[in-house]
Amino acid sequence: MYTLLFLSGGTGSRMQNVVPKQYLLLAGKPVIMHILERVDSIDSISEVVIVCAKEYEQSIELMLNQYGVKKPVRFAPAGVTRQDSVRSGLALVKTDDVIVHEAARPFVKIEDFERLIAVKERNATFGLDIPFSVLRGHEYVEGLLERSELINVQLPQKFETKLLREVHDRAYAEKRSFTEDAGMIYLYHPEVPIKVCKGMDYDIKLTTRIDMLAGEQIYDDVFRRRK
Repeated sequence: MYTLLFLSGGTGSRMQNVVPKQYLLLAGKPVIMHILERVDSIDSISEVVIVCAKEYEQSIELMLNQYGVKKPVRFAPAGVTRQDSVRSGLALVKTDDVIVHEAARPFVKIEDFERLIAVKERNATFGLDIPFSVLRGHEYVEGLLERSELINVQLPQKFETKLLREVHDRAYAEKRSFTEDAGMIYLYHPEVPIKVCKGMDYDIKLTTRIDMLAGEQIYDDVFRRRK
């Protein structure tokens, strides 16, 4: 069985909106509820730990009731960074395995979660090939990168809970920063296989206002027309 560690602590600063993006409406429904509704029907996920700001807990509980979500949900306080939030949520995870996902990625289907769960490796991530050329640099070109060796990391990801907790504790102690969890595990435990599952072109992360506009089109195409 799995716990879904669901990150919903973003402030939405890049969206330039008073309300964080995960609580805005997408196709007439709060962004956060698109995933929570789908996960509610996945038997392999026994409960959900939502990491969010304390002031949004009551609003989320009202949404869960409104949309009829029955799966057990607990809340963990959001941290200053994404990494802090994952570590905070991990403290409440009781299952041996955990799935990490973000509220800002509302387009993952039920079958995508099930495909990740079905992978025999206990540690796995979705990833897509990078379709454009890449270089290292800031104001000037500083080096080359081989596109064929790179992947665009997507969520959800699944991990052994004990392993993920250990690497987060080590990174916290060493004051090292990471933007996702598969890379953290690879750094500290390169001997642990992390399966890369073929990602989905519709699995975008809502970050800017343009993403919200694109998201309406993605929802219309992927969920309304192709059910």
